[in-house]
Amino acid sequence: MPHLHHASSGTSWTAVLLTLVLLFAALVYLRGWFRLRSTSTSIRLWRAVSLVSGLLLIWIAIASPLAALDHELLTVHMIQHLLLMTLAPPLIWLGAPVMALAHGLPRQYVQRVLGPTFCWPPLQRLSRTLTRLTFTLLAATAALVVWHIPAAFMLGLQSPAWHIVEHASFLVTGLLFWWPVIQPWPSAPRQDLSIILYLFFATLPCDILAGFLVFCDRVVYPVYFSSSQPFGFSALADQQCAAALMWTCVTVVYLVAGAILTMRLLSTSHHNHELMQSQPNSSVSPTAAQRLEVA
Repeated sequence: MPHLHHASSGTSWTAVLLTLVLLFAALVYLRGWFRLRSTSTSIRLWRAVSLVSGLLLIWIAIASPLAALDHELLTVHMIQHLLLMTLAPPLIWLGAPVMALAHGLPRQYVQRVLGPTFCWPPLQRLSRTLTRLTFTLLAATAALVVWHIPAAFMLGLQSPAWHIVEHASFLVTGLLFWWPVIQPWPSAPRQDLSIILYLFFATLPCDILAGFLVFCDRVVYPVYFSSSQPFGFSALADQQCAAALMWTCVTVVYLVAGAILTMRLLSTSHHNHELMQSQPNSSVSPTAAQRLEVA
């Protein structure tokens, strides 16, 4: 199908541009990271490694030689989606990018442009809306479901412009989805069960889609019938491999995140309980003391 090959070759300029943007972002971040090393707000080395790794995964998904195979194998297409939505965003947020970038960019630019922009009330209200759990969950689910509808899937393969929109929607919704989970600086971390339930409900659309593609006895995206299948996969085996990969990767990543949050929640509850027990009796309010006596 020549139009598919044309679409992939037409995005070579975007690969070069993206590479330059990612290199620039990494250099600005590292500049800010080095500036913060001698201050009380220094960022740990593992966080810098995390962010650079996230940027590298974005490059692999969109600008590396692997990206050129997305019209040949559905498995490669699925790897791109997983890198952009599930793996790169949490690594980027774990790197505390806001703090490092604020110190890596020119000080006058931050004070005169970025500072007033981020303090603009309409933008702050918009950011609060965009980072609500309901919105981020629905946005990520919509991006996942819509781009796996066969008609939308074909549109992304045939049109370089829509291919860029597809990748951008996966990355943006991935960043939005992981924001409330990681809560990078300057946000305050949430210590409640809502995030754990949030991760659980987020797995359901992925499980349903992956289960359908794994157990379906026909090829859902016929375009891969005519591809060269470079690794000897049949189109149906390629589809099952892609679905199994998504099923496994999403389950493992969300399970690990949920386990870490659960341990933090339990640790915080235990610490608060110890603090209450270590307080002298005189510090307990009369009302609380009366309740303890009644109990």
